[in-house]
Amino acid sequence: MSKKTETARIDIYARITDRIVADLESGVRPWVKPWSARNMSGRVSRPLRHNGQAYTGLNVLLLWSESVACGFTSATWMTLRQANELGARVRKGENGATVVYANRFTKTETDAGGGEIERDIPFLKAYTVFNCDQIEGLPDHYYRAPDAIAKPLERIEYADRFFDNTGAVVRYGGNQAYYSAPTDHIQLPEPAQFRDTTSFIAIRAHETLHWTSAAHRLNRDLSRYHKDRRERAFEEMLVELGAAMLCADLGIVAELEPRPDHAAYIQTWAAILGADKRAIFQAAAHAQRAVAYLHGLQPQASSDHEAV
Repeated sequence: MSKKTETARIDIYARITDRIVADLESGVRPWVKPWSARNMSGRVSRPLRHNGQAYTGLNVLLLWSESVACGFTSATWMTLRQANELGARVRKGENGATVVYANRFTKTETDAGGGEIERDIPFLKAYTVFNCDQIEGLPDHYYRAPDAIAKPLERIEYADRFFDNTGAVVRYGGNQAYYSAPTDHIQLPEPAQFRDTTSFIAIRAHETLHWTSAAHRLNRDLSRYHKDRRERAFEEMLVELGAAMLCADLGIVAELEPRPDHAAYIQTWAAILGADKRAIFQAAAHAQRAVAYLHGLQPQASSDHEAV
């Protein structure tokens, strides 16, 4: 990899991370309650590509944040080229949003003995997309109001089935919510103890994402979770990201209010991200992988929930 390419990658990491750190330092978690903003009320979803496919990983966070900041009402985004191919045009003076594409390619090299070896090389590319609110001349369906989401009771029943289908063991009682690795079970207070049912769903989502960390599932190393505050804060950050994505997938308008123990993490999250410009990318990738794993446990699992 050339020095110029590596520098460009570092700039992408730094630019995106610095933006998120600025939000955290002002007390705002950009992945929390994106749909509570006035311009986004009434619909709960991930941001969508021009073909209707949902964005994944860090791009969800980036485009949620951009929508709230700019007052966009459309959930759909596309590149300048895609808009032009549809016979549309981005309005003059509009600024696009940055999204990223991460992947790997294999390169064949010659080793010291003259033999050929293959190296797996990761790469990161940033590109610019525009919200449909910034584009004129698109086909009518791009400007339609979002379809009405299912009735609250129907959404909650669907969410309950989703979590039951994972096979995670849940025990009820007490006043704490947590995942116990030694016994491999999720502990939750009785549902009636929560402010409302959607709050219960949000907490169940959070703890189920911790449940995915087990060695026989996604094997996230939590051996230092109770010993190292930074390790614990990183796990909590990726689980919060995952819970926000999962609630959007389930159509649940969950408050996701900061729990007392999580509110204290905000400055630690800012410090972690400030010291490691790749940390938020790693957290988002782990979060997406965990959400995809839970989707994969459903009876009719979709193959399109992949980490990006």
